[in-house]
Amino acid sequence: MSHTAIMLLAGVALLIAIRLTIRDGARATRLFLLLWLAVSIANLLVGVFYAGYGWAEEAVIWLLIFGAPAGIALATARINPRA
Repeated sequence: MSHTAIMLLAGVALLIAIRLTIRDGARATRLFLLLWLAVSIANLLVGVFYAGYGWAEEAVIWLLIFGAPAGIALATARINPRA
């Protein structure tokens, strides 16, 4: 399995874990977005400094890695704001 797929699954798993443990949906979404932003930026920096990818290459992957789980989190919060 590719590293990108693993990161996407990790993001969704983190979202599920946070939503199950924190009752307030808005608070859970905010916490997830902050944590996932930090994790995804750390992943971007590892790709640039240790794996040898360029900033432009990693930026495109970062948009996917951060954006997909963040979009799911925001959609979930909008569809079910009280849960």
